[in-house]
Amino acid sequence: MITDGQARKLRRLLAKGRSLAASARMTGMDEKTARNYRDHEKLPSQRKIVRDYRTRVDPFGEVWPEVQERLEAEPRLQAKTLLDWLQERYPGQFPDSTRRTFERRVRLWRSTHGPAKTVTFPQVHQPGQIASSDFTVMNSLGVIIAGSTFEKRMTPLLETAEAI
Repeated sequence: MITDGQARKLRRLLAKGRSLAASARMTGMDEKTARNYRDHEKLPSQRKIVRDYRTRVDPFGEVWPEVQERLEAEPRLQAKTLLDWLQERYPGQFPDSTRRTFERRVRLWRSTHGPAKTVTFPQVHQPGQIASSDFTVMNSLGVIIAGSTFEKRMTPLLETAEAI
């Protein structure tokens, strides 16, 4: 696949007077491909035709409602497990070569209809940046509760201004 940058470089080299063969070698493309881009004004990204149709029949179209029910009931099932289930249910209809197609279909379903993912942001707390703590033994105060000596430790926590 030729990039826009390669096509631009090819045109610059040709404008400087380099031969087509040398320019093609310097841009890493075949001479016939270079000739094609020399003769046409459009860049590779402008020449792409976007298609909105399927190139072949979806092999899972008929059974997808069953798969969808299974995914809704058990959303954590893996695509491989579901494909194995389909292969047992419909022997010979879904060969292993359809696995990637099925995985893509399941991934698309999960992204649009599946359960929401838990979002976590890793946090790194360096000692002393957010807060600092210490403790002191308060037994010398002689606090007595219900007739027994209350052994007390006090732990003050000092939060920094950035944490508030």
